[in-house]
Amino acid sequence: MISMTGYAYREISEENISLSVEIRSLNSRYLEISVNTPSWLSSVEPAVRDIIGKACYRGKVEASIRIWENNIPVKVSVNLDAAKAYRSAIGALAKKLKIKEKPGLALLLSLDGVLEIEKERDNSRYWNIIEPVLLDAISAFNESRSKEGAHTEEDILKSVSRIEASLEIVSSFAKTMEDSIKETISARFAELLGDKTDENRVMAETAALLVKATISEEIVRLGAHLNEFRDEVARNGHPGKKLDFLCQEINREVNTIGSKSSILEVSRAVIEMKDALENVREQLRNVE
Repeated sequence: MISMTGYAYREISEENISLSVEIRSLNSRYLEISVNTPSWLSSVEPAVRDIIGKACYRGKVEASIRIWENNIPVKVSVNLDAAKAYRSAIGALAKKLKIKEKPGLALLLSLDGVLEIEKERDNSRYWNIIEPVLLDAISAFNESRSKEGAHTEEDILKSVSRIEASLEIVSSFAKTMEDSIKETISARFAELLGDKTDENRVMAETAALLVKATISEEIVRLGAHLNEFRDEVARNGHPGKKLDFLCQEINREVNTIGSKSSILEVSRAVIEMKDALENVREQLRNVE
């Protein structure tokens, strides 16, 4: 069992570059991936998404890649049209204000858009640096999710054991419930008809009521659902959605048993099963 909540951080520093990769995730019904990189490195986002998509089945996953560089070659060019436009505008303003001073080169170069600076980057080179760090972070991220998932699985199975123990209590009173129904019907017939009671009629009425009031079928189905739940946990690496469905089925059987029973011990067992099942549902919200 794997948790949808995880975190990992990895970084490296080389001669002219420092790189960090941070991955965090929260629970979500579907897989949602967001990747944050410097704008000039957006070309690597599809590859990052692909690696994360292979590691995660569900959850909201956020990956952040940050890069710090030193001594990166740059290409500097002058936007002559922008410089001329600035000089003309400043000259017109100086003439209108009767200022004889002309704009100097230092002022023009400081204005936005006159100097165009472009760092010379090879994105394929950067990806060769990013990929191993990302894979290391993914490995740590999965390890953290697996550890949390193991604790979650242990807690869920403890709650399942609580349901199974309560089901044994319910099962032990199933015959008592049936006997009580039979005695009640026989007593009512005897009260109404006395010695004229038709035994066959009593048996027919008892059978009809038992079909509606007995909990034998619910006990069998509930036991089957619990067995399937355990099997799904054992064999499926991503059981979250299937276990959600099984919880709905388990809840239906527990509610039916509760509605049919008038025995105090059974009612208490039903309350215990509902409490344990609620804990299972709460934990499953974080299971992949």
